[in-house]
Amino acid sequence: MIAEQLQPHGVTDVRVLQAMADVPREEFLPPRLKGHAYEDRALGIECGQTISQPLVVALMTQAVAPQPDDVALEVGAGSGYQAAVLSRLCRRVITIEREPALAEHAGATLKRLGYENVEVVLGDGSLGSARSALYPVILVACAAREVPPALIEQLAEAGRMVIPVETGAGQPQDLRLYTRAAEEVTYRSLFPVLFVPLRTG
Repeated sequence: MIAEQLQPHGVTDVRVLQAMADVPREEFLPPRLKGHAYEDRALGIECGQTISQPLVVALMTQAVAPQPDDVALEVGAGSGYQAAVLSRLCRRVITIEREPALAEHAGATLKRLGYENVEVVLGDGSLGSARSALYPVILVACAAREVPPALIEQLAEAGRMVIPVETGAGQPQDLRLYTRAAEEVTYRSLFPVLFVPLRTG
């Protein structure tokens, strides 16, 4: 995975590559899919959700440039895989999931594997989380029609947020990197992606 999928396609951050090597992707998949864990594609999990392909996980992680003392917020816990990768790079990760079954399963998997600095929260990810005042890292693993205002508000000074934003019916989404500097939030497009939609409520 590292040599064939990540390094040839722009993943250069040594810490991100090490985190991707350390986290066992197969442990975050249903038993029937464990044999496909390191294929370069998204895979279906429970509740109609997916676990993103390794390259997208690595590129999104690299884009938000997590630092050892950062507290990261993830929206869309899914199986817990992306949170596990972030946990190797940040002091603490708070990940939000709206599906109770997924939240419970992700929490159990993370606990079983020893990712003690990850907290799984059941809730509406579009509202963010008040568990930390502001976040230097926000990673959204589902596509929004527009960027939720709460996530912009919870982005710390010099913070980085990656989020897929819908561009039109049937079209790939635009993966964007938002940054805050001196109270101004700007973004740049990274590359097209296909994520499940961000659902509110």
